Order: sequence, then structure tokens, then C-alpha cells
Amino acid sequence: MRSSREGFRVLQRLQTAPVCPAGAPGAGLGPPGPGPGGPRACRGMSGSMNVFNRQMKRRQKNWAASLQDGQQYDYLRDEVGSRVADRVYDIARTFPLALDIGAGKSHISRHLSEEVVERLLLTDVSQQALKRRCQTPIPTRCVLADEEFLPFQENSFDLVVSSLSLHWINDLPGTLKQIHQVLKPDGVFIGAMVGGETLYELRCSLQLAETEREGGFSPHVSPFTAVTDLGNLLGQAGFNMLTVDIDDVQVLYPGIMEVMMDLQGMGESNCAWNRRTLLHRDTMLAAAAVYKEMYGSEDGAVPATFEILYMIGWKPHESQAKPAKRGSATASFGDLSRISRPTRDNNP
Repeated sequence: MRSSREGFRVLQRLQTAPVCPAGAPGAGLGPPGPGPGGPRACRGMSGSMNVFNRQMKRRQKNWAASLQDGQQYDYLRDEVGSRVADRVYDIARTFPLALDIGAGKSHISRHLSEEVVERLLLTDVSQQALKRRCQTPIPTRCVLADEEFLPFQENSFDLVVSSLSLHWINDLPGTLKQIHQVLKPDGVFIGAMVGGETLYELRCSLQLAETEREGGFSPHVSPFTAVTDLGNLLGQAGFNMLTVDIDDVQVLYPGIMEVMMDLQGMGESNCAWNRRTLLHRDTMLAAAAVYKEMYGSEDGAVPATFEILYMIGWKPHESQAKPAKRGSATASFGDLSRISRPTRDNNP
């Protein structure tokens, strides 16, 4: 699939893989973006690590949404939003009231219809993004709200969706618990977030160039949740009937500068407290050369890989199917082996 910058960026789906939960966190997205703020030490907030500067992320998203040509940077969000919407369509029911967390310019709802969602509430930390949302036939209201502090009553929504927003959350376990609370019993949460292997090409190129030119490297890529950790987090938040899978989406660019420019245009620049705000010119030139040498194709394009983690979790309800009690089986696995055996004629 070709993005809005025709001839420069190519978006393609690499693979889809089912994943079993359990593990530890990894790392993911881009270099520093617009807005003030220097490196600071991580500090505690509500018992969780405060990794990201949420005020800076709000400024970055407002800046990106205010760009006159901002739609040319929406290709990844639109693609992932459509895949989240596909998962909504896979559920054979109509949702009277749905919530989109971190909706941005309504990248999910533009792919939904009134037959699936009757009413929709959009929330985002960026007021500019909500102002530039796509109009849909679904009756919609907007609420300016931080994903870490959802201002809704318990048992309010039949469906909660989120696309490419939760990877900037400091307290992801707490946010997942809030999502669980605002869902009605038998409600479903369908989300997508960036995973830890995202932009490994950019990360490796910057680290090698900075080590060679400056004798060491600083973090330029934000830390994110690993896929092996996601199932455990959903389970701890109270969800059941979990599904977690991965899409690797690759975009082709002319060079490293175009990668970094598009990350800014998406509002996906690094906002970690410990980020390094400036890169030396010599280091950037070296990184560009490393990028092309290690990952470039014959036509001069370089790839940027985005690991997208998709999750589905249901709020428990008595009507949901439950596993049988231990010891209630009426046949053994040994009996199953006889089913495929051909019958023999006993006649001589």
C-alpha cells in the first residue's frame, strides 16, 4: 500500500502471528520532537514509573494536528485504525455505546458504521486532533481527557477501542483497569499499540553512529511494553477470553531524515524524560550512512518497521462460556487415538 506521499513511502503488511502471554518489557518509537523540556530522572506516580512527559506528548500531538498538510502523515494511523475496526466487525453484535480512547482524528470510527456502533464517544489528550476528526454517520461526542485518567462512570460502555495511543501511558496497568471498570459486563476492549521491536532499524543505526562518533550512545527510542507482557497485564486488569496478536508493518522511506520527519508529523516523537534532545550533525550523517548500508534496498529506499500489538479482552459476565471443571471429562485422550484407526474386516 502506498502512502499519501506517492512514490516515497510504501506501507506493507509483513506478517501476523498469534502470541502466548508471559515475559518482560521491551523498547520502541522515535527521536525527540517539537516542544521544550530536557532529560529528567524517572519518578514515581501512583505507584508506577513515570517514564513519559505527558505534557510534552500533548504539545507534540497538538503541533502535529495543527499542520496544514497533516493528513499526509496519517497513513500508519489510518491503516492500524482500519485493522482495529475489522476486529470490531468480527464480533457479531451491535454496540449501543462505544468509547474510543486516544481517538485522534477518528482513525477507527471512519471505518465503522451505524449498524455496528450506534453512539460513539471520542477522547484524546489533544484538542487540535479532536477538532480535525473525520465526520462519520455515527452520532459522536468528543471529550478532552488524558488516557491515564478516564472521567467516566463504571459500567458505562458496551465497547472500548484504542489505536496507537496506549504505548505513551506511564501507568498502563492502571489504565487497563480503568478501561475494565468503564465497560459493562460482557463488554469488550479492542486495542492496538506499538510494540518493543518498533523502529529497530533506526535505533540500531543511531546507536552505532553515536558510539563511533561520540564514544557512547544515549536513548533515542522510547521504552514500550513487550508483547509477552501484554497478556499478563490484561489478565491482571480483570479481562478474560484474551486474544493477543502481532502485525509487523513496514514503511519504505528515501532516508533517515524522512523517517524522523514523519514521526514528528505523526505526533510520535520521543517524549521520555531521559531522552537526548539534540543530535550532532556528524552523528546524524553517520547514522544515515549506517541505515542505508545495513538496511537499504538496491533502489536506495530504507525500511522502518512498526511492530503493532493487537489485543482483545472481555469483561466477565455469567452468560459467557466457561471452561469445564477439572475431572469432568467423559473420555480420555487414549480413546481419541482410536477414532482415526481404520476398521478391519474380521472375515478370513
